[in-house]
Amino acid sequence: MKAVDTAVKAAKAAGVLLRENFGCALEVDEAKHHDIKLALDRESQDLITGILLGDFPSYALYGEEGIAGDQDSENQWIVDPIDGTVNFFYGIPHYCISIALRCKGELTVGVIYDPSMDDLWTVVKGEKPYLNGKEISCSSRTKLEESILYVGCGKTEDALSTGLERFRRASLRARKMRMMGSAALGMAYIATGRLDAYVESRISLWDIAAGQLLIEATGGKVTLTPKEGEPDVMSIIATNGKIPIEEIL
Repeated sequence: MKAVDTAVKAAKAAGVLLRENFGCALEVDEAKHHDIKLALDRESQDLITGILLGDFPSYALYGEEGIAGDQDSENQWIVDPIDGTVNFFYGIPHYCISIALRCKGELTVGVIYDPSMDDLWTVVKGEKPYLNGKEISCSSRTKLEESILYVGCGKTEDALSTGLERFRRASLRARKMRMMGSAALGMAYIATGRLDAYVESRISLWDIAAGQLLIEATGGKVTLTPKEGEPDVMSIIATNGKIPIEEIL
């Protein structure tokens, strides 16, 4: 499928750029209490945009660093050029590029690329999902006591309070807890059986679009609850579809 091939080409090109700059002095565009914006975020998205719209010039693109293309198109690329920017900035090799395609409001293609591990997840709606060319599936775990959970805490006071309380409750039940700093990789890990659930009270579409398609294709479940008055911002519960996550919410 040309769309997934193009998304892979774009993700890998951005991965080369990120690897070349990992561990180097980086230009900070904006520094907030809980977040950092790098010039490299924009450079990565510009590179991805050029490849995606070069092959599909009539499509729209919606990314963390802005929009491009024909915004009236029914076909929309959804891009996070560095998911895990703070990790990247601090030299923590846990970050990725996330690219999804949405057609008439339905996710149809998902690609997540981890340059540090050279891990590439791909999925096309209705087809089998893959990691580095090998078919993947969610874990078969059914008990919280056997599970590893990823709880995000967001960046607002309310999101932090909710996330930390969930972390506390889940810590009493789960085998292990993780706060990893990349929603897209967390979801890819669920799709691969490395994690069992991911919960966050505030997340953006570009963080989770490709991961949602991956998890659903591997037998997991993703529940999104939109934030009123904030387009494409939502809370998320993503699981292998088997563990009783509602017990810790």
